[in-house]
Amino acid sequence: MSDQGEQTGTAYQVLARKYRPETFADLVGQDAMVRTLKNAFAADRIAQAFIMTGIRGTGKTTTARIIAKGMNCIGPDGQGGPTTDPCGQCEHCVAIMEGRHVDVMEMDAASRTGVGDIREIIDSVDYRAASARYKIYIIDEVHMLSTNAFNALLKTLEEPPAHVKFIFATTEIRKVPVTVLSRCQRFDLRRIEPEVMLTLLRRIADAEGADIADDALALITRAAEGSARDATSLLDQAISHGAGETTADQVRAMLGLADRGRVLDLFDMIMRGDAAGALSELGAQYADGADPLAVLRDLAEITHWISVVKITPEAAEDPTVGPDERARGQAMADALPMRVLSRTWQMLLKALEEVASAPNAMMSAEMAVIRLTHVADLPTPEDLVRRLKDAPPAAPVSPGGGGAAANGGQAQATGTPAPTHQGGSGPHASGGGAPVAALAQQTDQALAHYPSFDHVVELIRAHRDAKLLIDVETCLRLANYRPGRIEFVPTDRAPQDLAARLGGALQRWTGNRWAVTVVNDGGAETIAETRDATRLALEKQAQAHPMVQAVLAQFPAARITAIRTPEAQQAQAQTEALAEVEDEWDPFEED
Repeated sequence: MSDQGEQTGTAYQVLARKYRPETFADLVGQDAMVRTLKNAFAADRIAQAFIMTGIRGTGKTTTARIIAKGMNCIGPDGQGGPTTDPCGQCEHCVAIMEGRHVDVMEMDAASRTGVGDIREIIDSVDYRAASARYKIYIIDEVHMLSTNAFNALLKTLEEPPAHVKFIFATTEIRKVPVTVLSRCQRFDLRRIEPEVMLTLLRRIADAEGADIADDALALITRAAEGSARDATSLLDQAISHGAGETTADQVRAMLGLADRGRVLDLFDMIMRGDAAGALSELGAQYADGADPLAVLRDLAEITHWISVVKITPEAAEDPTVGPDERARGQAMADALPMRVLSRTWQMLLKALEEVASAPNAMMSAEMAVIRLTHVADLPTPEDLVRRLKDAPPAAPVSPGGGGAAANGGQAQATGTPAPTHQGGSGPHASGGGAPVAALAQQTDQALAHYPSFDHVVELIRAHRDAKLLIDVETCLRLANYRPGRIEFVPTDRAPQDLAARLGGALQRWTGNRWAVTVVNDGGAETIAETRDATRLALEKQAQAHPMVQAVLAQFPAARITAIRTPEAQQAQAQTEALAEVEDEWDPFEED
């Protein structure tokens, strides 16, 4: 009983180890590397050091062991030499395969990173192999070695004894110093192509007598992302999960995935802007056990796949994609603009970060779906311009708050210039005084910053003198203006000290004296009286413009908030130009 139980307990091996390649012929998806190694062995040009790089599970360590077996194989008759087809029967092949050969040392650099660990290797290389042809050092995850460890290894790696070979494996080739790479023959192990992976999984499943559906194998292949070890491990788990017969639904549940067709349904609802339907479908998938993060990953994968299909239609011929899914993907690729797909991709990337860190993944996923549905049906910039050009004139829209601004056009108005350079330059102090002409020219330059009364009003606003601003806008009827001189007719409600307050404030702010006088007639309307009438006239004229009508028709909630006339823009440009001139000119600069 005990013997039988012991035999039963040791009989099972996980598929990843049971079907690990033992010869180059068993390696899948690495034809270029196998061809190079075979040629090297045939020409007796075996490198002193190899480095294998690639993602997890593509066979780096397995290849290292096969090379080690090939170097030390002596054949069933004990007379063989180095070969790329090790017999698997001689003492060296069996011992290396079982990981117990005294002359083939394996070291995991992830746990032994220091210079002391490498020193053990350096000290032992001078001793010949105990029984094999070559003493072989296999260092896995070699990029984890410290800088000092790499430096200690360099000299031995460059001039190793004839009986010593090094084989390195790494997933991070960029972290390996160039000085080490230059001393090694490099092989890049590729991801296993889907077609090759499907064939491998079907072969293993048949050998195990497992009944597993093709679409289930396709799901495993997609999840493995080119790693043969991951694929065989998932297959092992799927066979156990299915208990005799494994379906795609069982594999999907095992992987925490939503049904691919349902994810396409969700994607279609999002692209149509159907927020209610998309939330309902997401909730249904969640209730059926789908992970919200996995659903968003699937949406991102579908977005990427459809984008690639749109650019290269032959990408739809992926063997892991079923015919129905392929047809739907091609239809979506034809219908969706690339800008929409790109925008969806960017939003999904952001959503994946949010869901991964959110305290409630489902709530975060729902908010992401809501955002996606609300922007999915927005027109692209090209569509918007096309619609605006082709749109018929719309009915005038009543003015309101918040939204788009109409800029320029045919609208005519007094316009409020943008705030300009505030303050002026007072006379520069200079020993012995300055010529009167120079002072006059300097004053003219300073006052030139205020070519119109609108600029004076903006100066008051910039200095936040609210009371003076209100009085000027509501109680001052401008009769005459030139820079440095203001004549006005006061309204009945005007404060008696308005002229004095205005003149004093302008002198403080500009450094120049202003003549502000009250006259009896000739005054225009106050700013407050003209502002509303002018604004309404400008808005009415702007609303009559075809482009503005098209914008308001496309975005009904938009309102005109500001109008900048060409005259106001020209005045602002003139003021800025004068400021530059003043900065460059100094009347008191010595020659």
